[in-house]
Amino acid sequence: MSDTIALLERLVGFDTVSRHSNLELIAFIERYLAEHDVPCTRIDNDDGSKANLLARIGPEVAGGVVLSGHTDVVPVDGQPWSSDPFTLTDQGDGRLYGRGSCDMKGFIASALAQVPQWQALDLQRPIYLAFSYDEEVGCLGAPRLIERLMADAPTPAAVIVGEPTLMAPVVAQKGITNLRTTVTGREAHSSQVRQGVSAVHVAARLVTRIEDIMAELVSEGRVDPLFNVPHSSLHVGKIQGGTAINIMARECHFDWEIRHLPTDGFEALFERFQHYAESLVHDLRPRAPQLDIHTQHLTETVPALADRDNQAALELCHALLSAADNEAVAYATEAGQFQQAGLPTVICGPGSIAQAHQPDEYLDIAQLEAADTFMTMLGQRLAAPR
Repeated sequence: MSDTIALLERLVGFDTVSRHSNLELIAFIERYLAEHDVPCTRIDNDDGSKANLLARIGPEVAGGVVLSGHTDVVPVDGQPWSSDPFTLTDQGDGRLYGRGSCDMKGFIASALAQVPQWQALDLQRPIYLAFSYDEEVGCLGAPRLIERLMADAPTPAAVIVGEPTLMAPVVAQKGITNLRTTVTGREAHSSQVRQGVSAVHVAARLVTRIEDIMAELVSEGRVDPLFNVPHSSLHVGKIQGGTAINIMARECHFDWEIRHLPTDGFEALFERFQHYAESLVHDLRPRAPQLDIHTQHLTETVPALADRDNQAALELCHALLSAADNEAVAYATEAGQFQQAGLPTVICGPGSIAQAHQPDEYLDIAQLEAADTFMTMLGQRLAAPR
């Protein structure tokens, strides 16, 4: 346990907020693995400022287990922290405070701490460490990591994505797409409302339509009670437009998201919005020929994780954990990307999502102990003959 905490202290000490490089942390892990004779591969992003890391402990055979974690964290700007967010702090209350302690450097530290013990075992199937960059800004790094894994390694049997789930197996997550819609209207003096078309007013109608779509989904019975928000959700987070109170706005844009159930595709939900947008353009262009409504993707769609084709990963979690209830989460992870590659995948890691992204983010020491037990039992299971 002391080794895990010491490693977590080092990991938290690296400021890997997504807008910064993660290379110092990656280099630290590379040196640590080299000390234990573990081969690893760095997979860079386009400009070489960030990297994924893929490592294997055990034989190069099929049937291994992938432990997946992201190395980036969310910003601390403007948050009222009680201590330095990049210094792991034990305040004597059974919690370890620090940015990323819960989401999700605790999982990474637990896996790394177990490496010497795994190396001492005669593993019959390998354990892969798959550490990514830029998960927090759209799961951008994982596709390259997964591509290299599938190209270079015999097919693993299971993937455990170690997001904070209180060490309970999560079998489904919503997908997410971030969007920006820009409305171009026609400026006019606000006393002459028939001469122009306000982009702000049009945007307001679109925002209302976004909320109405959620109500339609519920009335149509498109719900899954496994999720605490049982329907696909659509949410507008930012809106900006106009230049003065007495000018009908020429431009307005808003940023929004669609978090879709595994049973709802993004495209089908977006089509409802797009159909309404096209109808507004049709109705208003006679008054404003320049009227336009354009929506762009701010990020690629992060695929949902569906509760299917996951028996190998679930059996592994149920064998190693006391908790047997399967759960679903509304937040997005890299799990759906692993599933798209054909790998049985579940989400399971220490800590609670309620602490993630918060000021004074913390990880209960008891959760870290549970993760360590999981890692120990995983090695023993993969060392046993099949």
